[in-house]
Amino acid sequence: MAVLPILRFPNSRLHIKATPVVAVDDSIRQLVRDMAETMYAAPGIGLAATQVDVHKQIAVIDTSDDHSGLLVFINARIIERSGECDSEEGCLSVPGVHEKVKRSEWIKVRALNEKGEPFELEADGLLAVCIQHELDHLDGKVFVEYLSRLKQSRIKSRLLKQAQDAAP
Repeated sequence: MAVLPILRFPNSRLHIKATPVVAVDDSIRQLVRDMAETMYAAPGIGLAATQVDVHKQIAVIDTSDDHSGLLVFINARIIERSGECDSEEGCLSVPGVHEKVKRSEWIKVRALNEKGEPFELEADGLLAVCIQHELDHLDGKVFVEYLSRLKQSRIKSRLLKQAQDAAP
């Protein structure tokens, strides 16, 4: 397994729309393992393939405290949703930024797991927010794009300055 580099906002590759996975084979299962290791090492609770510069419809999520609840979503689609909630979100591609975003309170998602088996899952609370957040990444959208242009501009400037300060 390997820890993969995570793209940082405002990298334009975060806006590439992911393509469906044609076959869940050993290379996809290896990518899932690498993504999970990357997510845990970051540390985070969700990671989309787009964030590691792989533009396939794959996301991994684990909202458990002890890393025992890994969920894999391949070619996921939200098929039902209801309610609305404001939740504070962060993102491994936008380090140090936490902002409130409106999301559906409850969702039902259909996807394939790491074995290529179809499943449906109903989710609310943190898991529902996380699924919506990661699926946005696969559509080429970063959560800060739900914010005002002014907030987006300030976040972009701060992250670019941090990158410049970190450069040798």
